[in-house]
Amino acid sequence: MKKIAGRVFRWLGYLVLLFIVVELILSFWAPVYDFPEPVPFSGDKFFNPYESLDSSGWRKTNFHFHVREWWGLTAGRNNTPQELYRVYKQLHYDAPQISNYQSISTEFKDSAFYIPVYEHGFGIRKKHHMLIGAREVLWFDYSLVQSLSQKQQILNLLRPQSEIVAIAHPDWEGGFSLRDMKYLSNYDMLEVLDNNWRSIPQWDAALSSGHAAWILADDDAHNIEDPYQIQRCATYIHSPMLRGDSLVRSLKAGRAYGVEIYMGNRWTYDRKAYWAGKIPKLRSVSMHGDTLKVSVSGEVFKIMFIGQDGRIRKSVYGDSSMWYKFSPADTYIRTEITFFAYHAHPTIGPGDIFYLNPVFRYNGEFPLNDLKAEINWPRTLIFRFMAFGSLIAILWTIRRLRKNRKQNKDAVQP
Repeated sequence: MKKIAGRVFRWLGYLVLLFIVVELILSFWAPVYDFPEPVPFSGDKFFNPYESLDSSGWRKTNFHFHVREWWGLTAGRNNTPQELYRVYKQLHYDAPQISNYQSISTEFKDSAFYIPVYEHGFGIRKKHHMLIGAREVLWFDYSLVQSLSQKQQILNLLRPQSEIVAIAHPDWEGGFSLRDMKYLSNYDMLEVLDNNWRSIPQWDAALSSGHAAWILADDDAHNIEDPYQIQRCATYIHSPMLRGDSLVRSLKAGRAYGVEIYMGNRWTYDRKAYWAGKIPKLRSVSMHGDTLKVSVSGEVFKIMFIGQDGRIRKSVYGDSSMWYKFSPADTYIRTEITFFAYHAHPTIGPGDIFYLNPVFRYNGEFPLNDLKAEINWPRTLIFRFMAFGSLIAILWTIRRLRKNRKQNKDAVQP
């Protein structure tokens, strides 16, 4: 028995060593990027993603939900697609999607609203991505630590495989720092709101650095039986047709907004469904010269206009002043609108919160958050030489350890 246990532990040790070796090689082999200093939005024009949109055509969506996959090894093992669809439809969602880890679900593929989605990432510290309109799964990641260059490389690898690349819950477990968001590029969206976390500082860090990153708001739920996890955040997309391709086009163009949905203590699904039909809607967002005007249904409790570095540029209680005049120093303005929660009886206070995509300065060309970093080939080659040297050193060490073990074993034999 001791002999068998020794072999098992020995092979486990080999597996751990192999994992470390592979991780070291991948880390050293990764390209090293030079990141230019960010340039804030500028120009004498204003890009408004909501220009000319009417008050109809808003579709309530959720892109982040897990059902049973991988033989039940991952979170969400007790959820079924049928129950997901039933619950979210009860809560007035138009296009609920499934986003399993490293797997594109084909459930609902015959439905008009179907969009292939999955969550990428299997390393520690939650450095994950949401792929919307995904064509294939990327089976590559750095499992332990990730440098800024490695995070950029993952985004670059994901870019050609999906219509939309979104960084998932960037602030969760410190996955993406404010410095990361200052320099990273080549992605479309940030999951600013989810049931577990709020990543608003990361969003402002990206916007303040001139990255046109749109908002994504999701439940990121793993248990359909728990009303606390469901309908906490939603993305409303303006799409004339309830079709997957139309939803993706509008989402990519910024014609959407995120909502943090009010929920009372111990609310049941029936009560959530009743109030879901009363969530306000965005009517219009328009620019009149250098003045931003916003119109919504419902009664506003507070509105904030937020700009460069996440600073509040204007804050008003009530719905009488839903406008903001850009100053010469304003590079972008995004709007947060908090509504009264009449369903919070007996105390009426803040309720649902809208997070609008930014209106920002530009020079007339359609804004794309394209790749800005460039590979530093001299440093990359040095690191790759180190990867090769590390491999040789590890293999030599293993050989020496095995040789010493054999010599010690021969020495104790009579």
